[in-house]
Amino acid sequence: MKNTRTKTDTTAKATVADGRHLRSKRSRAKIVDALFDVIRAGDMNPSAAQLAAKANVGIRTVFRHFDDVDGLYREMAAQMEAEILPVLTEPYTSTDWQGQLFELIDRRAEIYETILPVKVAANLRRFQSEYLMQDYERSLTIERACLTAILPESVLADSTLLATLEMLTGFNTWCSLRQDQGLSAGQSRDVIAETTRKLIGA
Repeated sequence: MKNTRTKTDTTAKATVADGRHLRSKRSRAKIVDALFDVIRAGDMNPSAAQLAAKANVGIRTVFRHFDDVDGLYREMAAQMEAEILPVLTEPYTSTDWQGQLFELIDRRAEIYETILPVKVAANLRRFQSEYLMQDYERSLTIERACLTAILPESVLADSTLLATLEMLTGFNTWCSLRQDQGLSAGQSRDVIAETTRKLIGA
């Protein structure tokens, strides 16, 4: 009888623990979704109180799930990376470097437009966050590696041309065209592609 009661108690505790874990997981997801929503609505620097209200959870719940706001951005970055990775890693259809370069421009237009508000918000905070600064530098490294992987030696050896192409196809240029100049996503892509075409004589 004692063994039966012990097994029942153990099962009950495990059920309670599973329920708590599920609720915790749901709360965490709600908070991250709230961060996405608030930023995409135009608030680049939301407070924990705003996130709690948007997620319909207590502010203590926000801090219980994330030691600081960096934790939220880590979670959000992981979700964004999972979203854009298939686009980033898709094989090129062009066999020459110029064709691949324009494919890269098209891909980045799609990716940058997807991550634009969240990336801007993270960039605003990177000077107060070691993690976000590291993530910013990692993004630059990935951008550079993806670009240089398709360029011929003649372009790689031309430091001025290489730096110009890196600037043109980078996120900061996309951000400037979309936000500072107020161009549409299509217009921004066309500006980058046309400038690149003239630059490389394609």
